[in-house]
Amino acid sequence: MATELALPEGLPNTSYLATRQGKLTLLFLCMVGFLDFVDASIVNVALPSIRRDIGFSVQNLQWVLSGYLLTYGGFTLLGGRAADLLGRRRLLVAGIVVFALSSLAAGISQSAGTLIAARLVQGTGAAMMLPAALSILTTTFSDGADRHKALGAWGAVAGLASAVGVFLGGVLTEAASWRWVFWVNLPVSAVLLVATFRIVSGERPARRTREFDPLGAVLVTGAMLLLIYALVQAPSVGWGTARTIAELAGAGLLMLAFVVNERRHRTPLMPLSIFRIPGLAAADATQVIAIAGFYSMFFFITLYMQNVLGFSQIQAGAAYVPVTFGVAISAGIASSLFSRIGTRPIIVGGALLAAGAVFWLSRIPVDGSYLSDLLPGLMIMSFGLGFVFVGVNTAANAGVPPDQAGLAAALVNTSTWIGGALGLAIFSVIATTRTERLVSTHAPFPHALTSGFQRALVAASIFLVGAAVIALRATNTRGEAEAQFDTEPVIEPA
Repeated sequence: MATELALPEGLPNTSYLATRQGKLTLLFLCMVGFLDFVDASIVNVALPSIRRDIGFSVQNLQWVLSGYLLTYGGFTLLGGRAADLLGRRRLLVAGIVVFALSSLAAGISQSAGTLIAARLVQGTGAAMMLPAALSILTTTFSDGADRHKALGAWGAVAGLASAVGVFLGGVLTEAASWRWVFWVNLPVSAVLLVATFRIVSGERPARRTREFDPLGAVLVTGAMLLLIYALVQAPSVGWGTARTIAELAGAGLLMLAFVVNERRHRTPLMPLSIFRIPGLAAADATQVIAIAGFYSMFFFITLYMQNVLGFSQIQAGAAYVPVTFGVAISAGIASSLFSRIGTRPIIVGGALLAAGAVFWLSRIPVDGSYLSDLLPGLMIMSFGLGFVFVGVNTAANAGVPPDQAGLAAALVNTSTWIGGALGLAIFSVIATTRTERLVSTHAPFPHALTSGFQRALVAASIFLVGAAVIALRATNTRGEAEAQFDTEPVIEPA
């Protein structure tokens, strides 16, 4: 059986990533990450077709996106810690099965309620898969140079997924049906399931089930679910309403209760000592603010292309193809620079570069051209995106002991989805308020819509500047060998 973590016997100084097994392991783990990340954006351009076919109301249509985001972000912390305690392969296999079955259900849905329910379950499966996969990556490639290269590849995949998802969604919807944006997950999940048993070794649970922290699990999951739900609903309900304030306050109280529980529990679900790792909290906070800007940029630019410039679904998707190349190139550059200048300058520089690009995009005109008004800004943004994703994922996992690798992975991924929800919640209000104000003065709708997008993109660029400031406190890990841990796995008896 292939081992998840150990280097080839007799070659203690050999790079595991240089071996065939190491390359296959990294490819497999990046495929898992890509599948989960891409499903957050692949349905974007398919939404109009879904609405026409199933009969969604405008208000409920958002839950095709938000349902996945809600459970993905809400259950990620629980999934990450469960991977540490119960076994990473167990959680990965369970997550793939749940993800595949819910993708099948989403594709055959005949009603709005069924599709939303399937997306909620799909997000839960992703919350099990992603932290397990990322923690396998950080514990497998524990050597300093190997870890930076592996995390560089992971960060590149995460950045690519946002752009590739929009493109694939457009192609599948126009060439076949919106249902294929879900069904395409089935063959990929089947390949990943087989590969899991061939590449990843089994593990004994780190602790007995009776030592699990059920109260902590309920409290943190409830807090995350309520927080993301409040952020998702705030633009339509209103930030100043009693409902939104109560939901945010409730999420805060649940999180406070969780912290109290963790301080008192003998075997806490989330040892608070993890935040003593230098720079970890700053890296996660950087991810929240940066993703708020990036995720919203993709959202508003896609709407601009379709609703103002009149792009078809496949044209809007194809518009992001150059972005994928930019992210891939910048991720490679970032990985090679870590050993020279560390992660902090990469994150700060990438965030500032992206901020300038998004501000440039905020100048989009009503009669805009893709080549002159969108492509230059998108390409510059893609380089900033690659730098930030690779740098943050590397900094957020630096110095984390193997028994907390799943938790560290879950924290950075939870930061991702909270950031996405936060950005849309804030910037949608900015865009909608501006558009409605202009419409009320009888301004032409395309002009009002474009002006709203411009305001939202300016705000997104400001958030990216904020991310650069926060990143100054992130770990400046370099490529030299890091502290090594005993990562030899205990193989589970057959």
